[in-house]
Amino acid sequence: MSAWILLRGLTRESRHWGRFPALLGDAVEPARIVPLDLPGNGALCSQTSPSTVEELAGACRAQLREIRIEPPFFLLGLSLGAMVVTAWAARFPAEVRGCVLLNTSMRPFAPLHWRLRPANYAAIGRLLLLDDPVAAERLVLRMTSRLHPADQLVLDDWIALRRERHASRVNALRQLAAAARFRAPTLPPSAPVLVLASARDALVDVRCSRALARAWQSDFAEHPEAGHDLPLDDAPWVVEQVGNWARTQYASGTTIESGTGWRR
Repeated sequence: MSAWILLRGLTRESRHWGRFPALLGDAVEPARIVPLDLPGNGALCSQTSPSTVEELAGACRAQLREIRIEPPFFLLGLSLGAMVVTAWAARFPAEVRGCVLLNTSMRPFAPLHWRLRPANYAAIGRLLLLDDPVAAERLVLRMTSRLHPADQLVLDDWIALRRERHASRVNALRQLAAAARFRAPTLPPSAPVLVLASARDALVDVRCSRALARAWQSDFAEHPEAGHDLPLDDAPWVVEQVGNWARTQYASGTTIESGTGWRR
């Protein structure tokens, strides 16, 4: 049985995936769906976030070893999570059967003003200073969603999560710094890659994903209406794209067989 490892973005936690893991599990069965928290987020909010993407990948690998889930895996990441996927696949290729990268932005494929749209600089600064969970999550939802920017049910869920546990300002800054300094390999991972992007992403310019997919000659699909949080805005579309792509990987016979074990 394949394991699919899901990684969220900056300061977000595994519960922010909402219904997406269950939908994905139905599309890629038989598979084990494993959403992980990055150090400093979610259940790991008391930990200090590593200052590099490579260290974040190492921490995720350690979590999987601890719960005894063996490679190889399919890795699916959103935004910062997709950078972690990229670093993981580059350093430990034998552990990765496939990579799905959602709305990511990485050097050297995109300039800074594509990787984080300048219109968001002030909003992110405000977000780092906000102590009010209602105001903070309302701002996050407006920045990351195009199709549900005022969805009260989503907002209520996110407020509850933030009140229970959330990333500290220090950890948020450390994650921002890790993302800003990360540089992806110019050559693609040895595992197959699917890049998914949102045409109306207000946080990250869609040209980042287009340029990455073109440079790596990877499979690519673009949602015409969704925002940065693509699994929130249209989870069924993401699941359809990933499910169709995964079936081609299962059928190709080129993926790594299970039981390769951990690499040091």
